Amino acid sequence: MNDTKYIGMDVHRESISIAALNSAGKIVLECVVETKASIILQFIDGLRGELHVTFEEGTWAAWLYDLLKPHVRELVVCDPRKNASMKQGNKSDKIDARQLAELLRLDHLNPVYHGEHGLRSLKELVRSYLTITKDVGRVMSRVKAIYRSWGIACSGKQVYAPQHRVEWLAKITEPGVRRRAEFYYQQLDALRSLRFGGLGIETYSSADHRYVEGQLKRSKKPALIRGLNENCNHDVKNLLKGAAIIASTKPGPFQEFYTALLAKGMRPEMARLTLARKIATIVLIVWKRGVSFDAQHLKPQTA
Repeated sequence: MNDTKYIGMDVHRESISIAALNSAGKIVLECVVETKASIILQFIDGLRGELHVTFEEGTWAAWLYDLLKPHVRELVVCDPRKNASMKQGNKSDKIDARQLAELLRLDHLNPVYHGEHGLRSLKELVRSYLTITKDVGRVMSRVKAIYRSWGIACSGKQVYAPQHRVEWLAKITEPGVRRRAEFYYQQLDALRSLRFGGLGIETYSSADHRYVEGQLKRSKKPALIRGLNENCNHDVKNLLKGAAIIASTKPGPFQEFYTALLAKGMRPEMARLTLARKIATIVLIVWKRGVSFDAQHLKPQTA
């Protein structure tokens, strides 16, 4: 007797709606459980047969994947952007769970990669770096907002420079406001320390900047550049493209690789994109094999 079950989970902070189908597509179980590890495992352990489970990528996906993987035959974390059929008709947690189970049974889901803890660590490091970078931008905007609110012109970047802060703070006559500006400066220093003391890469958008006459300058009109992949992690993609811009301007093997592409007649924006892809390949090689960077990785056979 075929006792295979296809289980769809619609996951939320407080609860998980679950629907289970048999191999014929008939609903054999529906329930709602609390989003707690012990309760979820108790539910899974109480089921018989070969279990195939799916849920959508989201806040709880990594934790739930690690929890369920040892207890089921197949576990698919799917891409919610690709589940077009779930966007049609009536919607509820119960209906979503049923649809996920049915899509899993029909093998119509688009999986999102999970399982490699090393790559997950890299992803979290990149996410931390990008979050800190965004926070730096917000604090810098707050610093300038203080000066502008008091009619003090503050164009350029001198207002952020540590060696000029005493001069800038002296322009604020209100003690309370000046103290608030000092707090923002302290916050800015702390975030910059975390950013450059961590991954240590300063990134720029390749669509917004160009390397002109030996200097990196912002373009007046963004250029259209093909992405690395439509179905990608946009934060990682932007980090890699930004790293490629910086690497193409600094002496070393990456700049030599970039220059060689230009010498072959490749357009600068496509050469930077090719370099970004090469950096992505090298990151995987270094991370998965546990080896050190070697300029030989830039040769065609490692592409």
